[in-house]
Amino acid sequence: QVQLVESGGGLVQAGGSLRLSCAASRRTISNYFMGWFRQAPGKEREFVASINWSGGNTYYTDSVKGRFTISRDNAKNTVYLQMNSLKSEDTAVYYCAARDGTRSEYHYWGQGTQVTVSS
Repeated sequence: QVQLVESGGGLVQAGGSLRLSCAASRRTISNYFMGWFRQAPGKEREFVASINWSGGNTYYTDSVKGRFTISRDNAKNTVYLQMNSLKSEDTAVYYCAARDGTRSEYHYWGQGTQVTVSS
């Protein structure tokens, strides 16, 4: 079982930056695909970004391309989401998730961290 704990959320002005971290424990995530998702009030949870086990392939939803960067440090068992040029529409609870290569859906989730962007 993988335990995921997000940190780094907070309140930031529009145009600012935040870096979210997702620290994994109980098991190494070096063989896991990792993703970030977010859920805004009154909306469904949506995909934000993902990264493969080596970090060589990354994917982003269109609304964050060019502003967000996902990365990972397998030695630290941690995944990051660097968020730049933040907009009010980025306000949401951000969740980290993991899945192994045998599954198409993420099956380990963190508790989430709140990101609030003030305009």
